[in-house]
Amino acid sequence: MTKIQSIGVYCGASDDCPQIFKEAAHDFGEMMGKNNVEIIYGGARVGLMGIMAKACMENNGKVCGVIPRFLDSHEGGFSDITELHYVESMHERKEMMFERSDAFVILPGGFGTLDELCEILTWKQIGLHKKFIFILDIDRYWSPIFCDAMDVMVNNGFVRKEDKNLFTLI
Repeated sequence: MTKIQSIGVYCGASDDCPQIFKEAAHDFGEMMGKNNVEIIYGGARVGLMGIMAKACMENNGKVCGVIPRFLDSHEGGFSDITELHYVESMHERKEMMFERSDAFVILPGGFGTLDELCEILTWKQIGLHKKFIFILDIDRYWSPIFCDAMDVMVNNGFVRKEDKNLFTLI
């Protein structure tokens, strides 16, 4: 197996979330910095995104942000990272993040995070990639979707049972 050198991270840009999520984002960024694994993320300076990026940089890590121009006024591009790329659309952001990432980690987030996660799962399901996907189920944040709802989708024939192996819930 090839060593993972870069991790695409999907997570929220909200500052109004529980402290346990903020601590997890900080700890994850710190761990990536200390282990020389580059973070590829949405480029924001706020919320879990900003906390994670800052912690990685403070630990001599590398961080690449990819932010659509229209989100810059809302989330603000984090200029104190290794690289910050401005793109024109969410599709361009997701494509660049995908191309630069060896694997993916998902922390808590909202609809944007869920959208990114579902797309990367779908791409793996249809064979467009074989990259690892790790969903960090902090305080059971993702369990209602990736345990309960997934069972309903499998039981009703919309998701194959083996598709539960497309990701690892941690």
